[in-house]
Amino acid sequence: MNDSGKHVVVVGGGFGGLWATRALASADVRITLIDRRNHHLFQPLLYQVATAGLSAPDIAAPLRHILRNQKNVEVRLGEVIGIDAAARTVALTDGDVVGYDYLLLASGATHAYFGHDEWADDAPGLKTLDDALHIRRRVLMAFERAEAADTDAERDAWLHFAVVGGGPTGVELAGTLAEIAHKTLRREFRRIDPAQARVRLIEAGPRVLASFPESLSDKARAQLQRLGVEVVTGTPVAGIDAQGYTLGAEFVRARTVLWAAGVAASKLGALLEAPRDRAGRVLVEPDLSVPGHPEIFVAGDLASVRQANGQPVPGVAPGAKQMGSYVARAIHARLSGRTLPPFRYVDYGNLATIGRRAAVVDLRGFKFSGFAAWAFWLAAHVFFLIGFRNRLILMLNWSWAYFTYQRHARIIFGGKESPGSSG
Repeated sequence: MNDSGKHVVVVGGGFGGLWATRALASADVRITLIDRRNHHLFQPLLYQVATAGLSAPDIAAPLRHILRNQKNVEVRLGEVIGIDAAARTVALTDGDVVGYDYLLLASGATHAYFGHDEWADDAPGLKTLDDALHIRRRVLMAFERAEAADTDAERDAWLHFAVVGGGPTGVELAGTLAEIAHKTLRREFRRIDPAQARVRLIEAGPRVLASFPESLSDKARAQLQRLGVEVVTGTPVAGIDAQGYTLGAEFVRARTVLWAAGVAASKLGALLEAPRDRAGRVLVEPDLSVPGHPEIFVAGDLASVRQANGQPVPGVAPGAKQMGSYVARAIHARLSGRTLPPFRYVDYGNLATIGRRAAVVDLRGFKFSGFAAWAFWLAAHVFFLIGFRNRLILMLNWSWAYFTYQRHARIIFGGKESPGSSG
Protein backbone atom coordinates (compact mmCIF):
# COMPACT_ATOMS: atom_id res chain seq x y z
CA MET A 1 0.00 0.00 0.00
CA ASN A 2 1.35 3.41 -0.96
CA ASP A 3 0.50 6.01 1.70
CA SER A 4 2.28 8.82 -0.16
CA GLY A 5 0.72 12.24 0.31
CA LYS A 6 -1.43 11.41 3.32
CA HIS A 7 -3.01 14.34 5.15
CA VAL A 8 -2.09 14.83 8.80
CA VAL A 9 -4.20 17.25 10.83
CA VAL A 10 -2.66 18.49 14.08
CA VAL A 11 -4.92 20.31 16.50
CA GLY A 12 -2.95 22.47 18.93
CA GLY A 13 0.26 24.43 18.48
CA GLY A 14 1.65 23.77 21.95
CA PHE A 15 4.57 21.54 22.79
CA GLY A 16 2.93 18.29 21.67
CA GLY A 17 1.50 19.57 18.41
CA LEU A 18 4.50 21.66 17.41
CA TRP A 19 7.03 18.94 18.18
CA ALA A 20 5.02 16.44 16.13
CA THR A 21 4.70 18.88 13.23
CA ARG A 22 8.40 19.64 13.11
CA ALA A 23 9.34 15.97 13.39
CA LEU A 24 7.25 15.28 10.26
CA ALA A 25 9.20 17.77 8.16
CA SER A 26 10.84 15.00 6.08
CA ALA A 27 7.73 12.83 5.76
CA ASP A 28 5.79 12.57 2.51
CA VAL A 29 2.66 14.03 4.07
CA ARG A 30 0.60 17.21 4.00
CA ILE A 31 0.16 18.76 7.43
CA THR A 32 -2.53 21.17 8.57
CA LEU A 33 -1.83 22.67 11.98
CA ILE A 34 -4.98 24.15 13.53
CA ASP A 35 -4.93 26.39 16.58
CA ARG A 36 -7.33 29.03 17.84
CA ARG A 37 -4.32 31.24 18.64
CA ASN A 38 -1.64 32.25 16.18
CA HIS A 39 1.31 31.61 18.49
CA HIS A 40 3.26 28.95 20.29
CA LEU A 41 3.55 29.75 24.00
CA PHE A 42 6.44 28.76 26.25
CA GLN A 43 4.10 28.04 29.13
CA PRO A 44 6.73 27.39 31.85
CA LEU A 45 7.47 31.14 31.88
CA LEU A 46 3.86 32.31 31.71
CA TYR A 47 3.92 33.33 35.37
CA GLN A 48 6.69 35.83 34.49
CA VAL A 49 4.27 37.62 32.16
CA ALA A 50 1.58 37.51 34.85
CA THR A 51 3.95 39.14 37.34
CA ALA A 52 5.32 41.80 34.96
CA GLY A 53 8.79 40.31 34.59
CA LEU A 54 8.43 39.61 30.88
CA SER A 55 6.28 40.84 28.01
CA ALA A 56 4.06 38.50 26.02
CA PRO A 57 6.32 38.39 22.90
CA ASP A 58 9.27 37.35 25.08
CA ILE A 59 7.81 33.88 25.62
CA ALA A 60 5.70 33.43 22.49
CA ALA A 61 6.33 33.24 18.75
CA PRO A 62 3.95 33.17 15.77
CA LEU A 63 3.37 29.65 14.53
CA ARG A 64 3.65 30.78 10.93
CA HIS A 65 7.08 32.23 11.63
CA ILE A 66 8.30 29.10 13.43
CA LEU A 67 7.17 26.87 10.55
CA ARG A 68 7.90 29.26 7.67
CA ASN A 69 10.61 26.99 6.19
CA GLN A 70 8.66 23.75 6.54
CA LYS A 71 7.02 23.44 3.13
CA ASN A 72 4.64 20.58 3.96
CA VAL A 73 2.77 22.57 6.63
CA GLU A 74 -0.25 24.83 6.37
CA VAL A 75 -1.13 26.79 9.52
CA ARG A 76 -4.82 27.37 10.06
CA LEU A 77 -6.22 29.82 12.61
CA GLY A 78 -9.42 28.25 13.87
CA GLU A 79 -11.15 26.27 16.59
CA VAL A 80 -12.25 22.66 16.27
CA ILE A 81 -15.81 22.06 17.51
CA GLY A 82 -16.56 18.65 16.06
CA ILE A 83 -14.86 15.39 15.15
CA ASP A 84 -16.42 12.78 12.85
CA ALA A 85 -14.19 9.75 13.34
CA ALA A 86 -16.14 7.66 10.83
CA ALA A 87 -15.83 10.26 8.06
CA ARG A 88 -12.33 11.29 9.23
CA THR A 89 -13.16 14.99 9.36
CA VAL A 90 -12.97 17.83 11.87
CA ALA A 91 -15.40 20.75 11.91
CA LEU A 92 -14.34 24.34 12.66
CA THR A 93 -16.29 27.24 14.13
CA ASP A 94 -16.28 29.04 10.78
CA GLY A 95 -18.22 26.18 9.22
CA ASP A 96 -15.34 24.59 7.33
CA VAL A 97 -14.78 20.84 7.47
CA VAL A 98 -11.24 19.48 7.15
CA GLY A 99 -10.56 15.88 6.19
CA TYR A 100 -7.65 13.86 7.52
CA ASP A 101 -5.86 10.53 7.16
CA TYR A 102 -4.16 10.92 10.53
CA LEU A 103 -5.32 13.19 13.33
CA LEU A 104 -3.36 14.37 16.36
CA LEU A 105 -5.22 16.08 19.19
CA ALA A 106 -2.84 18.08 21.35
CA SER A 107 -5.04 20.88 22.62
CA GLY A 108 -3.72 20.96 26.19
CA ALA A 109 -5.58 21.65 29.39
CA THR A 110 -7.61 24.30 31.13
CA HIS A 111 -8.43 25.21 34.74
CA ALA A 112 -10.29 22.84 37.04
CA TYR A 113 -12.18 24.26 40.00
CA PHE A 114 -13.28 20.88 41.41
CA GLY A 115 -16.97 21.47 40.84
CA HIS A 116 -16.90 25.17 41.73
CA ASP A 117 -16.75 26.85 38.32
CA GLU A 118 -18.42 29.88 39.90
CA TRP A 119 -15.04 30.70 41.46
CA ALA A 120 -13.44 31.30 38.06
CA ASP A 121 -14.26 35.02 37.79
CA ASP A 122 -12.90 35.79 41.25
CA ALA A 123 -9.90 33.43 41.15
CA PRO A 124 -8.44 33.42 37.64
CA GLY A 125 -6.07 30.66 36.59
CA LEU A 126 -2.98 30.80 34.40
CA LYS A 127 -2.91 28.87 31.13
CA THR A 128 -2.81 31.43 28.30
CA LEU A 129 -1.35 34.84 27.54
CA ASP A 130 -4.83 36.32 28.01
CA ASP A 131 -4.87 34.80 31.51
CA ALA A 132 -1.42 36.20 32.26
CA LEU A 133 -2.29 39.73 31.16
CA HIS A 134 -5.53 39.59 33.14
CA ILE A 135 -3.70 38.49 36.29
CA ARG A 136 -1.01 41.14 35.79
CA ARG A 137 -3.69 43.81 35.58
CA ARG A 138 -5.40 42.52 38.73
CA VAL A 139 -2.16 42.42 40.71
CA LEU A 140 -0.97 45.88 39.72
CA MET A 141 -4.44 47.38 40.15
CA ALA A 142 -4.62 45.93 43.66
CA PHE A 143 -1.74 48.16 44.75
CA GLU A 144 -3.32 51.17 43.02
CA ARG A 145 -6.63 50.55 44.76
CA ALA A 146 -4.91 50.10 48.09
CA GLU A 147 -3.27 53.50 47.58
CA ALA A 148 -6.72 55.01 46.97
CA ALA A 149 -8.49 53.17 49.81
CA ASP A 150 -10.32 55.22 52.43
CA THR A 151 -10.16 52.75 55.33
CA ASP A 152 -7.55 50.46 56.81
CA ALA A 153 -9.82 47.43 56.31
CA GLU A 154 -10.26 48.22 52.64
CA ARG A 155 -6.53 48.83 52.23
CA ASP A 156 -5.66 45.53 53.91
CA ALA A 157 -8.07 43.63 51.68
CA TRP A 158 -6.42 45.03 48.56
CA LEU A 159 -2.98 44.17 49.93
CA HIS A 160 -3.87 40.54 50.64
CA PHE A 161 -2.83 38.21 47.82
CA ALA A 162 -3.84 34.56 48.02
CA VAL A 163 -2.55 31.87 45.67
CA VAL A 164 -4.53 28.63 45.81
CA GLY A 165 -2.46 25.57 44.90
CA GLY A 166 1.05 24.63 45.99
CA GLY A 167 2.34 23.12 42.77
CA PRO A 168 5.11 24.72 40.67
CA THR A 169 2.85 27.45 39.26
CA GLY A 170 1.50 28.39 42.68
CA VAL A 171 4.94 28.43 44.25
CA GLU A 172 6.34 30.56 41.43
CA LEU A 173 3.46 33.04 41.59
CA ALA A 174 3.59 33.39 45.37
CA GLY A 175 7.35 33.87 45.50
CA THR A 176 7.31 36.47 42.76
CA LEU A 177 4.40 38.39 44.31
CA ALA A 178 6.37 38.63 47.53
CA GLU A 179 9.38 39.98 45.64
CA ILE A 180 7.23 42.58 43.89
CA ALA A 181 5.78 43.77 47.18
CA HIS A 182 9.04 43.84 49.13
CA LYS A 183 11.50 44.96 46.46
CA THR A 184 10.08 46.11 43.12
CA LEU A 185 7.53 48.62 44.40
CA ARG A 186 9.63 50.03 47.22
CA ARG A 187 9.35 53.84 47.55
CA GLU A 188 6.84 54.12 44.68
CA PHE A 189 3.69 54.80 46.76
CA ARG A 190 2.94 57.58 49.23
CA ARG A 191 -0.05 56.34 51.23
CA ILE A 192 0.84 52.64 51.49
CA ASP A 193 3.93 50.56 52.09
CA PRO A 194 3.80 47.72 49.52
CA ALA A 195 6.06 45.65 51.77
CA GLN A 196 3.09 45.35 54.14
CA ALA A 197 1.29 43.24 51.57
CA ARG A 198 0.31 39.78 52.74
CA VAL A 199 1.07 36.93 50.33
CA ARG A 200 -0.46 33.61 51.28
CA LEU A 201 0.04 30.28 49.49
CA ILE A 202 -2.71 27.78 50.25
CA GLU A 203 -2.29 24.05 49.57
CA ALA A 204 -4.96 21.51 50.47
CA GLY A 205 -2.41 18.71 50.72
CA PRO A 206 0.20 18.22 53.43
CA ARG A 207 3.04 19.96 51.58
CA VAL A 208 3.88 22.20 48.66
CA LEU A 209 5.48 20.77 45.50
CA ALA A 210 4.06 17.34 46.21
CA SER A 211 5.65 15.89 43.04
CA PHE A 212 9.13 16.62 44.46
CA PRO A 213 10.93 14.60 47.15
CA GLU A 214 9.84 15.62 50.63
CA SER A 215 13.25 17.08 51.46
CA LEU A 216 13.01 19.52 48.54
CA SER A 217 9.41 20.30 49.42
CA ASP A 218 10.55 21.30 52.90
CA LYS A 219 13.32 23.47 51.47
CA ALA A 220 10.89 25.13 49.10
CA ARG A 221 8.60 25.97 52.00
CA ALA A 222 11.50 27.45 53.96
CA GLN A 223 12.62 29.53 50.97
CA LEU A 224 9.08 30.82 50.45
CA GLN A 225 8.85 31.84 54.08
CA ARG A 226 12.17 33.68 53.86
CA LEU A 227 10.72 35.65 50.96
CA GLY A 228 7.78 36.65 53.14
CA VAL A 229 5.19 34.18 51.88
CA GLU A 230 2.80 32.67 54.42
CA VAL A 231 2.43 28.98 53.55
CA VAL A 232 -0.77 27.22 54.64
CA THR A 233 -1.04 23.46 54.07
CA GLY A 234 -3.56 20.78 54.96
CA THR A 235 -6.64 22.97 54.61
CA PRO A 236 -8.60 23.36 51.35
CA VAL A 237 -10.31 26.58 50.35
CA ALA A 238 -14.05 26.21 50.95
CA GLY A 239 -15.31 29.26 49.11
CA ILE A 240 -14.20 32.21 46.97
CA ASP A 241 -16.01 35.39 46.01
CA ALA A 242 -15.15 38.95 45.01
CA GLN A 243 -14.45 39.93 48.62
CA GLY A 244 -12.17 37.06 49.65
CA TYR A 245 -12.04 33.37 50.44
CA THR A 246 -13.12 30.93 53.13
CA LEU A 247 -10.44 28.78 54.74
CA GLY A 248 -11.89 26.25 57.14
CA ALA A 249 -14.54 28.17 59.04
CA GLU A 250 -12.85 31.56 58.60
CA PHE A 251 -13.67 34.09 55.90
CA VAL A 252 -10.61 36.11 54.91
CA ARG A 253 -10.92 39.39 53.06
CA ALA A 254 -8.61 39.36 50.05
CA ARG A 255 -9.36 41.16 46.81
CA THR A 256 -6.79 39.23 44.76
CA VAL A 257 -7.11 35.44 44.71
CA LEU A 258 -5.24 33.47 42.05
CA TRP A 259 -5.95 29.86 41.14
CA ALA A 260 -3.18 27.30 40.61
CA ALA A 261 -4.81 24.26 42.17
CA GLY A 262 -5.98 22.04 39.36
CA VAL A 263 -6.23 21.40 35.64
CA ALA A 264 -8.70 19.64 33.39
CA ALA A 265 -8.19 18.39 29.86
CA SER A 266 -9.52 20.52 27.02
CA LYS A 267 -13.06 19.87 25.86
CA LEU A 268 -11.87 18.23 22.64
CA GLY A 269 -11.52 14.91 24.44
CA ALA A 270 -15.30 14.85 24.96
CA LEU A 271 -15.80 14.95 21.18
CA LEU A 272 -14.32 11.48 20.88
CA GLU A 273 -16.22 8.32 21.67
CA ALA A 274 -13.36 7.15 23.84
CA PRO A 275 -12.89 6.43 27.55
CA ARG A 276 -11.61 9.32 29.66
CA ASP A 277 -10.33 9.70 33.19
CA ARG A 278 -11.78 11.97 35.89
CA ALA A 279 -9.85 14.96 34.57
CA GLY A 280 -11.24 14.46 31.07
CA ARG A 281 -8.03 13.07 29.59
CA VAL A 282 -8.39 10.41 26.91
CA LEU A 283 -7.27 6.92 27.93
CA VAL A 284 -5.08 6.12 24.95
CA GLU A 285 -3.47 2.93 23.71
CA PRO A 286 0.25 2.28 24.36
CA ASP A 287 1.04 3.91 21.00
CA LEU A 288 -0.96 7.04 22.00
CA SER A 289 -3.79 6.19 19.58
CA VAL A 290 -7.47 6.26 20.49
CA PRO A 291 -9.04 2.84 21.18
CA GLY A 292 -10.80 1.68 18.03
CA HIS A 293 -9.30 4.48 15.93
CA PRO A 294 -5.61 3.83 15.21
CA GLU A 295 -5.54 6.85 12.89
CA ILE A 296 -6.30 9.26 15.77
CA PHE A 297 -3.58 10.12 18.26
CA VAL A 298 -3.69 12.17 21.46
CA ALA A 299 -0.68 13.85 23.08
CA GLY A 300 0.19 16.23 25.90
CA ASP A 301 -2.19 17.19 28.69
CA LEU A 302 -5.15 15.72 26.80
CA ALA A 303 -3.69 12.18 26.96
CA SER A 304 -3.84 9.86 29.97
CA VAL A 305 -0.71 7.71 29.77
CA ARG A 306 0.87 5.46 32.37
CA GLN A 307 4.60 5.10 32.90
CA ALA A 308 6.28 1.75 33.42
CA ASN A 309 6.01 2.27 37.20
CA GLY A 310 2.26 2.74 36.96
CA GLN A 311 2.36 6.48 37.63
CA PRO A 312 0.75 8.83 35.10
CA VAL A 313 2.97 10.83 32.78
CA PRO A 314 2.99 14.32 34.35
CA GLY A 315 1.42 17.23 32.53
CA VAL A 316 4.70 19.03 31.88
CA ALA A 317 6.41 20.34 28.76
CA PRO A 318 8.92 17.45 28.42
CA GLY A 319 6.09 14.93 28.49
CA ALA A 320 4.17 16.75 25.75
CA LYS A 321 7.30 17.09 23.61
CA GLN A 322 8.12 13.41 23.93
CA MET A 323 4.56 12.41 23.03
CA GLY A 324 4.52 14.71 20.01
CA SER A 325 7.82 13.34 18.74
CA TYR A 326 6.62 9.78 19.30
CA VAL A 327 3.42 10.36 17.28
CA ALA A 328 5.51 11.70 14.41
CA ARG A 329 7.68 8.58 14.51
CA ALA A 330 4.56 6.40 14.65
CA ILE A 331 3.19 8.07 11.51
CA HIS A 332 6.57 7.71 9.81
CA ALA A 333 6.54 4.01 10.70
CA ARG A 334 3.04 3.44 9.39
CA LEU A 335 3.87 5.13 6.11
CA SER A 336 6.58 2.52 5.62
CA GLY A 337 4.53 -0.41 6.93
CA ARG A 338 6.25 -0.67 10.30
CA THR A 339 5.10 -0.40 13.90
CA LEU A 340 6.78 1.18 16.89
CA PRO A 341 7.18 -0.19 20.41
CA PRO A 342 4.90 1.46 23.00
CA PHE A 343 5.53 5.03 24.09
CA ARG A 344 7.90 5.32 27.02
CA TYR A 345 8.25 8.56 28.94
CA VAL A 346 11.76 9.52 30.00
CA ASP A 347 11.65 11.51 33.22
CA TYR A 348 14.63 13.85 33.31
CA GLY A 349 13.56 15.38 36.61
CA ASN A 350 11.66 18.32 38.11
CA LEU A 351 12.63 21.89 38.73
CA ALA A 352 10.76 24.87 40.13
CA THR A 353 11.81 28.39 40.93
CA ILE A 354 10.64 30.13 44.08
CA GLY A 355 12.16 33.56 43.74
CA ARG A 356 15.41 35.42 43.42
CA ARG A 357 18.31 32.99 44.04
CA ALA A 358 15.82 30.37 45.26
CA ALA A 359 14.74 27.19 43.46
CA VAL A 360 14.62 23.42 43.86
CA VAL A 361 15.85 20.79 41.38
CA ASP A 362 15.44 17.02 41.33
CA LEU A 363 17.37 15.40 38.49
CA ARG A 364 16.77 11.66 38.71
CA GLY A 365 17.50 11.62 42.40
CA PHE A 366 20.22 14.27 42.34
CA LYS A 367 18.66 16.96 44.51
CA PHE A 368 19.81 20.50 45.19
CA SER A 369 18.28 23.86 46.05
CA GLY A 370 19.10 27.53 46.58
CA PHE A 371 21.30 29.58 44.26
CA ALA A 372 22.72 26.61 42.33
CA ALA A 373 19.23 25.33 41.59
CA TRP A 374 18.10 28.82 40.60
CA ALA A 375 21.03 29.20 38.17
CA PHE A 376 20.28 25.78 36.69
CA TRP A 377 16.61 26.72 36.30
CA LEU A 378 17.56 29.93 34.48
CA ALA A 379 19.93 28.14 32.10
CA ALA A 380 17.40 25.41 31.31
CA HIS A 381 14.63 27.85 30.47
CA VAL A 382 16.85 30.03 28.29
CA PHE A 383 18.06 26.91 26.44
CA PHE A 384 14.59 25.53 25.72
CA LEU A 385 12.97 28.82 24.72
CA ILE A 386 12.26 29.00 20.98
CA GLY A 387 14.06 31.68 18.99
CA PHE A 388 17.36 33.54 19.36
CA ARG A 389 15.58 36.88 19.88
CA ASN A 390 13.55 35.48 22.76
CA ARG A 391 16.63 33.99 24.42
CA LEU A 392 18.58 37.24 24.12
CA ILE A 393 15.74 39.37 25.50
CA LEU A 394 15.16 36.88 28.29
CA MET A 395 18.80 37.05 29.39
CA LEU A 396 18.85 40.86 29.22
CA ASN A 397 15.61 41.22 31.18
CA TRP A 398 16.65 38.76 33.86
CA SER A 399 20.08 40.34 34.21
CA TRP A 400 18.50 43.78 34.64
CA ALA A 401 15.97 42.43 37.15
CA TYR A 402 18.69 40.63 39.11
CA PHE A 403 20.69 43.80 39.76
CA THR A 404 17.81 46.27 40.06
CA TYR A 405 14.80 44.23 41.27
CA GLN A 406 12.82 46.03 38.57
CA ARG A 407 10.17 44.35 36.43
CA HIS A 408 9.93 46.20 33.15
CA ALA A 409 6.47 45.06 31.99
CA ARG A 410 4.45 46.93 34.63
CA ILE A 411 2.13 48.72 32.24
CA ILE A 412 -1.55 48.43 33.12
CA PHE A 413 -3.74 48.16 30.05
CA GLY A 414 -6.97 46.51 28.97
CA GLY A 415 -10.08 46.09 31.04
CA LYS A 416 -12.23 48.84 32.52
CA GLU A 417 -10.85 48.84 36.03
CA SER A 418 -9.82 52.11 37.66
CA PRO A 419 -8.42 52.84 41.14
CA GLY A 420 -11.13 52.78 43.74
CA SER A 421 -13.69 50.98 41.58
CA SER A 422 -15.47 47.94 42.89
CA GLY A 423 -15.33 44.39 41.56
